[in-house]
Amino acid sequence: MLLRLVLAAVGIAELAVPKPFTDFWMDLAAEGDVELRPWVYTVVRAEGAAFVLWALWGLLRRSRRTG
Repeated sequence: MLLRLVLAAVGIAELAVPKPFTDFWMDLAAEGDVELRPWVYTVVRAEGAAFVLWALWGLLRRSRRTG
């Protein structure tokens, strides 16, 4: 449950602001100036959507089991 919440928050951040999110993590991961190709931000946004959908699917599945 906690993993789903964390990944949902990361997914929302990736969907809302993919460029600053990715640039922040790339600055931590790489030394020097790294220039990313434009399609990277589209992939980050798709990953964010997948995280959010996975979290919502788990929430829906859990509510069906208890309800």
